[in-house]
Amino acid sequence: MRRTLVATGLAVLLLATACADSRGAGGAPGSGTSTASRQDPDQVARTLASLRRVDDLPLYEMTYVGDYDPTVRVPGATPPSPFGCSLFAALADRDRPLFARNFDWEPNPALVLRTDPPDGYASISLVDISYLGVSADPAGDRRLLDAPLLPFDGMNERGLAVGLAADDGARADPVPGRPTVGSVRILRLVLDAAATVDEAVGVFARHNLDFDGGPPLHYLLADATGASAVVEFVDGTMRVDRRRGPWQALTNVPAVGVTDRDLRGDHRYGVLAKELDRVGGTLDAAGALRLLAAVRQHHTRWSVTYALRSGEVRVVTAGGGIRDYRLPMG
Repeated sequence: MRRTLVATGLAVLLLATACADSRGAGGAPGSGTSTASRQDPDQVARTLASLRRVDDLPLYEMTYVGDYDPTVRVPGATPPSPFGCSLFAALADRDRPLFARNFDWEPNPALVLRTDPPDGYASISLVDISYLGVSADPAGDRRLLDAPLLPFDGMNERGLAVGLAADDGARADPVPGRPTVGSVRILRLVLDAAATVDEAVGVFARHNLDFDGGPPLHYLLADATGASAVVEFVDGTMRVDRRRGPWQALTNVPAVGVTDRDLRGDHRYGVLAKELDRVGGTLDAAGALRLLAAVRQHHTRWSVTYALRSGEVRVVTAGGGIRDYRLPMG
């Protein structure tokens, strides 16, 4: 393992998809339970035993023990486009980059997921477990073993953070010879393999994204050096817009090649831009959460800040619960 993940408090949410094929945990045939798990029975038992409820959202936390196959393709429910999301990358001070995000969606149970794959980076990420087909009482449900597949935002031990937002006009045309992954699944590949924005862009560039099997999306990336970038698909082609100023933001309107004036015409983007300009792109976690509250919608499920050098994570859930985490950085 590249690093053992230790959390000192836990709360984050994450959207995922239901899975069904002929293999059980560890790929065992004939179990009748679909999973990307590559765990032995003891690891499965330890993973499911780690599940606990920590918030009335309801919010759960779980530590995934062992390995999984992030590329396995399994049929299941397709998550529709989220109603809206707001994300930005800024600085807590001159040398401490920060990633912040509202996830706006339906009132589903959620999961804080910790992973430490043997051939990838440890990470903490967020999952809406209703898309795994899991009820509000998930104890012992083996479908949770698929939770690593579909993080909707997260940060890894190298300080690389990624989040998504719906972009209904996006279209990703396939490039011959590249493997195809889902539009949410790509976040898991990024968290496991990328330490920097450049490396994360490379992960995107090596894959075709399947928007037919999930919502059309665009993405915000940020890393511990202070770099950030928007990855978007315009007329079928991947485009990248790298940060040119002290901050970068993303909502649910196209961003690449769009004028600043037009971007600010979107209400939530305009609110973010005005405040980030006022503070010179410098906000601590408390200030970032106040700004996220200013663009909060009635269906905002959680707000989260990721400190990309210290590994500190703060999550505010829809009911007002606040939880703090720390991901050891490597």
